[in-house]
Amino acid sequence: MAEITKAKEGKRVLAGAHFMLGDHACAEGAMAAGLNFFGGYPITPSTEIAEHLAVRLPEVGGAFVQMEDEMSSMASIIGASVAGARSMTATSGPGFSLMMENIGLAVMMEAPCVVVDVQRGSPSTGLPTMVGQSDVMQAKWGSHGDYEIVAYSPSSPQECFDLTVKAFNTADRYRVPVFIMADEIVGHMTERVVIPTPDEISIVRCKRPPANTGSNGFKPFATENGGLVPAFPFPGEGHRVHFTSLTHDERGYPAMDADTHDRLVRRLCDKILKNVNHIIELDEYLLDDASVVVVSFGSTARSARHAVNLARNKGVKAGLLRLVTLWPFPDEKLAKLGKSKHVKAFVAAEVNLGQVAREVERATKRPVIKVGNAGGRAIEPEVILEAIAHAR
Repeated sequence: MAEITKAKEGKRVLAGAHFMLGDHACAEGAMAAGLNFFGGYPITPSTEIAEHLAVRLPEVGGAFVQMEDEMSSMASIIGASVAGARSMTATSGPGFSLMMENIGLAVMMEAPCVVVDVQRGSPSTGLPTMVGQSDVMQAKWGSHGDYEIVAYSPSSPQECFDLTVKAFNTADRYRVPVFIMADEIVGHMTERVVIPTPDEISIVRCKRPPANTGSNGFKPFATENGGLVPAFPFPGEGHRVHFTSLTHDERGYPAMDADTHDRLVRRLCDKILKNVNHIIELDEYLLDDASVVVVSFGSTARSARHAVNLARNKGVKAGLLRLVTLWPFPDEKLAKLGKSKHVKAFVAAEVNLGQVAREVERATKRPVIKVGNAGGRAIEPEVILEAIAHAR
């Protein structure tokens, strides 16, 4: 089992109510979770996270390093992680693309870390200061090979704080990189954020092996009692550990054969896939009797919720399934809704051209009405309301 402790007293946690920018709430959430290393490169619209941590993190004895680019940023937080730090970086779409090879490295090394992607209009340089939600599929499939990750999608500055704490705990619990898939509207939105006291914040740390001064026979990638997540040794504890990007055996040494590779990759995937019921978080709004189900996430879910209320006022039984967890995708929940006789239609609202809509169609085995744009502007509630009315 992972170790659970409480957040430490001190400047890491500013308990109480604040009027706070979403990006700043994310930074404070990271500090409340015990962040002590940030390596990053400024990029709109995530730069405020780095700027805030450049000031705040040294105040609590942490290290802030501005790297030369996003590739080195991702490499630095992997190195900090295996050195025992809680580490994070923040970026946007172009930088996220550059991080992908090293994200695969983090998966293979089982290095827990957090990556914040504040999405903007894309592809390429696109619309740096304007909203987008088109990195959804990149988050799941951006690096090469078979692997599983966890990605959360905040819809408010409050959730920027809360889900960042959750992301660190999930990263340590399963030894995986975890993504915060924010967007420009949420990142640059200023709202009330209530920060809990340290006693109210539970911190999950990796399962640790016992201290060892001999290291004879220690296998750093072995699991116990049918478990899927190996204990995580830190430097200086006497364990001999070898990290590699190559397929490796339980000792961490390269093993160039198909059987070892199959066992390793299946375990890396299964530690997420076999725990989806513990990982997936959804926000269900008026779903019990809904005949039209709207699926949305991030800032767009705010418009979707208002559209559902407008539809209800007009006598249409609409409901909202908000994806707090984007990955792993809630296949089971959507499959159940797809089989429901009283659900007549599905609408997917997102600031892209239908990335989540495709997943909803796959999971429900139903056609989905797509509401979206390529980026640059929010989706207004009335646009979603029109789709709901058409779906009837």
